[in-house]
Amino acid sequence: MDTSAPKDWTETLPEPARAYLEGRRLDEVECIVSDLPGIARGKAVPASKFARMGYFHLPDSIFFQTITGDWGEAAGDDGFIERDMILKPDMSTATAAPWTGDWTLQVIHDAYDRHDVPVPFSPRNILKRVVKLYEEQGWKPVVAPEMEFYLVARNVDPAKDIQPMMGRSGRPAAARQAYSMTAVDEFGPVIDDIYDFAEAQGFEIDGITQEGGAGQLEINLRHGSPVKLADEVFYFKRLIREAALRHDCFATFMAKPIADEPGSAMHIHHSVLDLETGKNLFSGPQGGETDAFFHFIGGLQAHLPSAIAVLAPYVNSYRRYVKDHAAPINLEWGRDNRTTGIRIPLSGPEARRVENRLAGMDCNPYLGIAASLACGYLGLMEERRPSKQFRGDAYEGEGDIPRVLGQALDIFDGAEALHEVLGPEFARVYSIVKRTEYEEFLQVISPWEREHLLLNV
Repeated sequence: MDTSAPKDWTETLPEPARAYLEGRRLDEVECIVSDLPGIARGKAVPASKFARMGYFHLPDSIFFQTITGDWGEAAGDDGFIERDMILKPDMSTATAAPWTGDWTLQVIHDAYDRHDVPVPFSPRNILKRVVKLYEEQGWKPVVAPEMEFYLVARNVDPAKDIQPMMGRSGRPAAARQAYSMTAVDEFGPVIDDIYDFAEAQGFEIDGITQEGGAGQLEINLRHGSPVKLADEVFYFKRLIREAALRHDCFATFMAKPIADEPGSAMHIHHSVLDLETGKNLFSGPQGGETDAFFHFIGGLQAHLPSAIAVLAPYVNSYRRYVKDHAAPINLEWGRDNRTTGIRIPLSGPEARRVENRLAGMDCNPYLGIAASLACGYLGLMEERRPSKQFRGDAYEGEGDIPRVLGQALDIFDGAEALHEVLGPEFARVYSIVKRTEYEEFLQVISPWEREHLLLNV
């Protein structure tokens, strides 16, 4: 396939990118790909060079790198072999980088090996693999992610606690102000830049609300293609960080950045359409709930424990699963019940959907959505029935999800069915990288240990 850009390639850009460049000279193109944590890797090239190149190379070692910059020995028993990948642009993802000092576009690339085979541990390829499995059954998965994050004061000393940012009023952001418009107004200048950047990039925000934490916000995105929505979350994380930096604060997507405050989730809403008819598989001809609806829930209940290591990828992730802090502690399901791990929102039959409330905002959006869809897919294929609907406060029940990363990785490593959906080679590499991170963490002595153990044990 010829992937080289045509001479007038800017005329083929998506409409928002063309509008951004109208009357201006494009200076630079950032050629990027998501690594396992969801960090944008790649290179920036002059626009004139991008117009002549159909691909570029990066070493596949970017997918073996831990969040600390160390390396997992993921290349095999014969040692670490660093091979070049071929990165091909997906021009439908071309979008502005409006915070830069010149006129710059970003373009997401897909990773292939030298034989033109998709690299099996590239996060975008993994999500495409899962979507293809649905399509082979005549199904079209649809998702809508919700993004929670904190705006916090600049923190340049990791030894110090993270503090809420200073609002317009000159006072630190207050907690327990969920859905307060006054609280949202405190961050008005940052939110204005988020809206402006999103508009320049062609992204449609369904709404911004204040959440329960001090300086915690939520952005909802309209439902659509899993790959497209994962691209948007990938872009949004950078967009929001850049908007915050303009106003002398940080945006953080840590699952639990501040003690005693709620954590940040990436709730994922799912529905599945029939490819031929476009009808929602979760609703029958008379509007009732179908077997497919219950099978999808059953798949989440059965397989999400195996996927928690992907949905909650860091040691900090498990601090979020705390009773009465707006995060689930089990895999119960219920209608319009935010205490359960699996929620069925109020909707009409056409919009019937299933919400996975376990994913943290710190997960890679491609991998988080892929893992969640994989669990639902397995439930559909296995025709698995869920438990009885939970009624009441699910926090009063027992927890049934892993509480630490090491336990989650043990369960993930034994999940052969999930590995077959996500890809066995991805599962191997992911486990090695995450275990390397976990071992690095265990070597760190925390302030709690020094305070309570130094002189008392």
